Amino acid sequence: MTVRDLLLARADDDRPALRWREAGSVRELSWRQYVATAARLAAALERRLDPALPPHVGVLLPNGPAFALHLAAAGLGGHVLVGLNTTRRGAALDADVALADCQVVVDADEPALAALADPAEVPLPDAAPTAASLFMLIFTSGTSGSPKAVRVTHDKITGPGTHLVGRLGLSADDVHYVSMPMFHSNAVMAGWAPALTTGAAFAVAGFSARGFLPDVRDFGATYANYVGKPLTYVLATPALPDDAANPLRLVFGNEANEADIAAFAARFGCEVIDSYSSTENAVIVQRRAGMPSGALGMPLPGVAVLSPETSEVVPDARFDDAGRLVNADEAIGELVNTTGSGAFAGYYNDAAAEAERMRGGMYWSGDLAYRDADGWIYFAGRSGEWLRVDGENLAAAPIERILLRHPAIGEAAVYAVPDAKVGDQVACALILRSALAPGAFEEFLAAQADLSGKAWPRYVRVVDALPRTATNKVLKRTLAADGVPMAGDGVWVREERGTSYA
Repeated sequence: MTVRDLLLARADDDRPALRWREAGSVRELSWRQYVATAARLAAALERRLDPALPPHVGVLLPNGPAFALHLAAAGLGGHVLVGLNTTRRGAALDADVALADCQVVVDADEPALAALADPAEVPLPDAAPTAASLFMLIFTSGTSGSPKAVRVTHDKITGPGTHLVGRLGLSADDVHYVSMPMFHSNAVMAGWAPALTTGAAFAVAGFSARGFLPDVRDFGATYANYVGKPLTYVLATPALPDDAANPLRLVFGNEANEADIAAFAARFGCEVIDSYSSTENAVIVQRRAGMPSGALGMPLPGVAVLSPETSEVVPDARFDDAGRLVNADEAIGELVNTTGSGAFAGYYNDAAAEAERMRGGMYWSGDLAYRDADGWIYFAGRSGEWLRVDGENLAAAPIERILLRHPAIGEAAVYAVPDAKVGDQVACALILRSALAPGAFEEFLAAQADLSGKAWPRYVRVVDALPRTATNKVLKRTLAADGVPMAGDGVWVREERGTSYA
């Protein structure tokens, strides 16, 4: 099945499709209007494209009706939509445009709005995409280097759409709230695609922590998707007695922590389902009922933790009586799809990066993890997030999970800084929800039985914000590039051989 198939199935449907806010009011297009407008936009774009060049149209737009219409235009037409990151500027943006072979870059709403204002009927674009045809190029977040353009085929939209409809119980009666960046896979695959599958209405808006609940109420949203830290940001807004008085019943996404998942569900009266995946969509780990505290979830068949050196399955993780991981050196490996590439259709114009991902006929995610004896997977960070402290290997993510147990800590980013003699020292940057003194932090760490003495942060930075990608992922390389933090305002330093902070 293709995106075009799904759109054509809605061409005579007068139920609501696209909703957005304009001048303080909610506007709406039916599916019939949405498909007809997208056809006019596709025709206008086709006239501008040179048939001798790749038919790639870059879209540099915020969330809104224009971007939503460009998605449908690419689905109907013979061109490929390139989602350009709206936070990229200058040479970095130029490089993305060049890498993706964009013939045209749309950075204003006018083409879409012109198609919306024109009532003329136009023939559907003369295109016959297959499930394997290229629909879109979506850039990775770039947390571990330059963003890569992931090839997104039609079935990489229709497949997740169908899967999520079945898994989450979504129907045509739902209203999807899409506030994550629409140039990224989460918004397209977890927000737009399921609506396209069922014929549900979908509302588009830019994410705002304070605007989240008003949008949900105004749009009548019953379902929302997220990636990164949006749950944390919404929870940081002042709680009100009527927060649960809203139509939202289900929220789905990835990278939320356990405490925020529970708190968000309780405060807003909805179910939150978190899962692990990536833009490449080749390795999937799902949260399930009864999973151990701190676990990422249970992997789908074929997903394993392998040693990057030997390509063999690593031994099961072993824990001491306090819950500390005692065999990190041998148990931590890389999450791998051992059956092949999964839904990964490759990177565009980046053979070296593609070869790095596909080694030995398997997809290597670049994410570190370990697996307990019952098969539960625990996230250990990105492949570059190993710390070598006093001859012991430590992973960043388990330390972060422990730090987040403190109610005053809203976010924690653990990273390595050079030791003056050899190896690394543990540094962390914290965003606080409430006041926390160095002495209280020391007492908290001392009470965490599963925290290794070598994992105690040597340097603590209390910050107002963390460097992030457009999809709210923390750029730890930016933190590390600042070097060893110096004691002073907002920085605590632990004694070299002690536990107290100054």
